[in-house]
Amino acid sequence: MKEKIAKIEDLKREKGVVILAHYYCRPEVQAVADFLGDSLALSVKARDIDAKTILFAGVHFMGETAKVLSPEKRVLIPNPEATCSLAESCPAADFAKFKAEYPDALVVAYVNTTVGVKALTDICCTSSNALQVVESIPQDKQIIFAPDRNLGSYIQKVTGRQNMILWDGACHVHEKFSKEGILELKKVYPEALVVVHPECRGEVAELADYCGSTAGILSYCGANDCDTFIVVTEPGILAEMEKKYPSKKFIPAPSIEGKSCNECEYMKMITLDSIIACLENESPTIELDEETRKKASKSIEAMVKIA
Repeated sequence: MKEKIAKIEDLKREKGVVILAHYYCRPEVQAVADFLGDSLALSVKARDIDAKTILFAGVHFMGETAKVLSPEKRVLIPNPEATCSLAESCPAADFAKFKAEYPDALVVAYVNTTVGVKALTDICCTSSNALQVVESIPQDKQIIFAPDRNLGSYIQKVTGRQNMILWDGACHVHEKFSKEGILELKKVYPEALVVVHPECRGEVAELADYCGSTAGILSYCGANDCDTFIVVTEPGILAEMEKKYPSKKFIPAPSIEGKSCNECEYMKMITLDSIIACLENESPTIELDEETRKKASKSIEAMVKIA
């Protein structure tokens, strides 16, 4: 592994590539990243940094978002087959038909969508600003919220809005956390606080001492005096948690399938070997239709103006 990491560092310098990695990637992939973060923060970073070539260590829609915001840059993606169950649960063609059924509705779409869905969207959102985005819309305006029904239900509950139409999509990781398993962990660690991502099912989110985005969860754990946390999101984030807060204990929540944690199989498809091959070949790259890219860009820019 040390040899592979050294090779990646050499290739980065040789080719002038900056590596961005998501919190859910393997720890060794996080270790070779120049910047680590959640999907939108990394895409904004891709736009702002002085580099002509970006390698995005994450799933496919993340590379697309980076390309939407940085069309002049080359965006490399180590494994184009590393997709996202949530993004794939909302095909653009099907969503266009669904949208047509509600011609007066305003579309709010989570950033975890394909560029085709973003192009059909009025305002994008993230898990950290979804509440702010929805609250910026007049109460009497009907909203289509896509694609995550759990995040949408959570926002609907917090705001009390009855005019939200939810697309029936979900993340295969967050959908499968076990309420019963978390309650059992609380018996073992009664002092532990439960931190939950809002893509989880409602019955799981109700157990949360804090419910928020990956970045929000990291901040909450650092600011809180508690030293033990049950973490209800993809366990890749534990590497950064343990690095930032070495004196604290982080326990991954179990899945309904009996697993001790619940990993994203797609994020784990990004490996040191795939990064080396991508750097050596300078491919695969993200390529977008320019008209679609411009439409998608408008929905992201609309979010940035609000949040």
